[in-house]
Amino acid sequence: MMKAYLILEDGHVFTGTSIGSKKEVISEIVFNTSMTGYLEVLTDPSYAGQAVCMTYPLIGNYGICYEDAESLRPWPDGYIVRELSRTASNFRKEDSIQNFLKRFDIPGIAGIDTRALTRILREKGTMNGMITTDENYDLDSIIPRLKEYTTGKVVEKVTCSEKTVLKGNGKRVALLDLGAKNNIARSLQERGCQVTIYPSNTTAEEILGDQPDGIMLSNGPGDPKECTQVIEEIRKLYESDVPIFAICLGHQLMALATGADTHKMKYGHRGGNHPVKDLETGRVYISSQNHGYVVDTDTLDPNVAVPAFVNVNDQTNEGLKYTGKNIFTVQFHPEACPGPQDSGYLFDRFIKMMGGEA
Repeated sequence: MMKAYLILEDGHVFTGTSIGSKKEVISEIVFNTSMTGYLEVLTDPSYAGQAVCMTYPLIGNYGICYEDAESLRPWPDGYIVRELSRTASNFRKEDSIQNFLKRFDIPGIAGIDTRALTRILREKGTMNGMITTDENYDLDSIIPRLKEYTTGKVVEKVTCSEKTVLKGNGKRVALLDLGAKNNIARSLQERGCQVTIYPSNTTAEEILGDQPDGIMLSNGPGDPKECTQVIEEIRKLYESDVPIFAICLGHQLMALATGADTHKMKYGHRGGNHPVKDLETGRVYISSQNHGYVVDTDTLDPNVAVPAFVNVNDQTNEGLKYTGKNIFTVQFHPEACPGPQDSGYLFDRFIKMMGGEA
């Protein structure tokens, strides 16, 4: 087994064994607390520009089933696990996680204390790191490089290259792909919608010109403030009277487009067990989440939008309802699969907003 090293920008070094590709990578190190769904995590475009540490200690025990992937390829820069299962037991399995990581050239490290790493990230906040197999690494030259790294404009990297139409005989939904998980379009199709998927650089004029019954803004990676052009187009979509539903990055971009602000969280929310409270009904739902930025509710103009959901753990904003508009946005993932299905009803709410039968 080849040795591998995870070097954090604060000088911590973890020694483990190399998994996947042998290439060296610098990335933002984040942790995910999901107990299942490692394939969905790996194929979630929101992880572009990040290396993911899984807190659950055994990963890969049910192999890889390509039907469950959320996009055509994995997106994280690196993968960090306590133990990678040597054998996979699952009648649906088509591949092993080891082959999957190698096939898509993703480097990783196994055999480190992922709990210790997670505690460091919780106490000091998300930080950059390097995964390398070079035993002669030089900390003094690596740490300045780690501090300089930024994820940059990653939405452009993950969005689709051309417009595609998924047939349906119900409401026509325009899905702006900022790094959309497959299950967003699938959740709409299951409700009869015809879904047209647009690349992230599509103009509002083109989307509105196709006369959709509703517009869906997807999840995606990176700092929402990097998406300057997309924010301008979303402002135009806001000014139209077309019903809009937005998830995760789409939620943040709609807030920025209408005058609110966002900020980076200390270590973000990534996992399948985050409680969110619907402020209208008082009901709490368990949700799946993956975000490192949050809408700052102090900057909301109540004439534009009011909080609709709040995170029960840390009271951060989890959704907005737009005043006088057929627009609502959520920070969590109602389409999460695998993951809690509690908030799937939000898709039904969107169908009703478009005048359909949920």
